[in-house]
Amino acid sequence: MPFKPTPMMPWLLRSLIVLQAAALTALAHPVAQGAVDLAVRTGVIEVHARVSNEEAFVAAAFGGKADVGTTLDDVWQRHGAYLLAHFQVKADGTPLAGKVTRITPPVTTTPEGRVTYDLTFALPPEQPRPEVIVLRQNMLNEFVFAPGNPWEASYIVSLSVEGRPVQAGRLLASGRPLALGCNWAVPATAPAADRWTMVCAFVRLGIAHILGGYDHLLFVAGLVLAVVSLLDLVKVVTAFTVAHTLTLTLAALDVVRLPGRFVEPMIAASIVFVALQNLLAPARSRGWARLAVAFGFGLFHGLGFAGGLLAAMEGMPGSTIFTAIAAFSIGVEIGHQFVALPLFGALKIMRSASRQAADPERVPRWAICIGSGVIATAGMVYLVAALR
Repeated sequence: MPFKPTPMMPWLLRSLIVLQAAALTALAHPVAQGAVDLAVRTGVIEVHARVSNEEAFVAAAFGGKADVGTTLDDVWQRHGAYLLAHFQVKADGTPLAGKVTRITPPVTTTPEGRVTYDLTFALPPEQPRPEVIVLRQNMLNEFVFAPGNPWEASYIVSLSVEGRPVQAGRLLASGRPLALGCNWAVPATAPAADRWTMVCAFVRLGIAHILGGYDHLLFVAGLVLAVVSLLDLVKVVTAFTVAHTLTLTLAALDVVRLPGRFVEPMIAASIVFVALQNLLAPARSRGWARLAVAFGFGLFHGLGFAGGLLAAMEGMPGSTIFTAIAAFSIGVEIGHQFVALPLFGALKIMRSASRQAADPERVPRWAICIGSGVIATAGMVYLVAALR
C-alpha cells in the first residue's frame, strides 16, 4: 500500500529540518563547502554542483517558507531552485539563464552527505564559444549564524572545455566573482590551475574558517591564557600547529577520516579541558604537560579543519590538493594569530602592571580565572550541542 502523507507531515518535516540545521549550526562553522564542475561546450554550459546537506538544510530551515512540502525530496527540489537563483553565470559579460536538469539525492542526511544538482545554461547563438566565464554566488548570505556573522557557502571549481580539463582548484567564495578563461585552443596538457591565484584564495578561506568558527579560537585562547613568555607561546602554538597540520594532511591522503559526530565533541571537550586545567591545575598548564595537551587535541582540530573541505576537493589532481591544503593551513595559522598575538600582548601588559611582587612574571590569578571560566562555559555549551 503506497505511503500517503498526513496533514501533520509538513509540520514534522519542518521540525526535522530545523533540528538538522540546529545540529549543523552547533558545529560552529558558518561556511558550507561544495564543489562545482563546469563543462563548457559549443552553445551550452553544464554545471555539476555537489552541495553539502548543511547548505540545503540551513536554506530550508531559515528560508522563511511556511510550506516545505511533505518529503525530503521536496527539500532538495526547493534548494535546487534556491541554488539556481543565487548562482549567476556570465559569458563574455552576458548574463545567462539556467535551469535545473537533474537532482541526485544524498546517500545520507548527515552533515557529511552531498546532494548533486545538474544545471544547464544555454549560450546565445551569436557567441556559442565564449572566451571568459564569470561566476558569482551569494548562497546563504541572508541567513545569520550569529550577530554580524552571516552564513556563506564556498565552492571548489574545475573547468573543462569540450571535454578537456582547463582549470582546477579555483575557489568561488560568496560575493566575489570568479573569472575563468575558456582557452579553446589550449592543448590537453595545459596546466590545470593558476597556482598563485589558488594559493591566495585558499589562504583567505583558511582565515575565514578560523574567524568564522569560535571553537578553534576558544581552544587557542585557553592555551594562550597560561603562557608566560614568548618562548612558551611559540612552543604551545608550534605543538598545536604540527598536530593539526599532520591530521589535515593525513585526511587529504585519505589515511585518516573520522565522522563529524565524533570529531566535533572532541574539539568541544578540548576547550573545556584546557580551561579547567587553567583553573584547577595551573601547575600543569605549562611545560610538557600543556604541550602534550596542545598536540593531542590538535590532532582532532586538524580533522575538524578538514570537514567538508576534503569532500569538496574530491576529483582534484593530487598536486593541486596538496597546494590547496598547504595554503589553507597557512590561512588557518594567520587566523589563529589574530587571537593569539593580541591576547598575549594584553596579558604581557597586564603582567607588567601586576603588583604581585612574589611572582611579577605571572598574570594576576583573577584574570586567568575569569578568562578560563568564560572559555569553559562556552565550551560546555558547545559540547552539549555537539553531543545532541
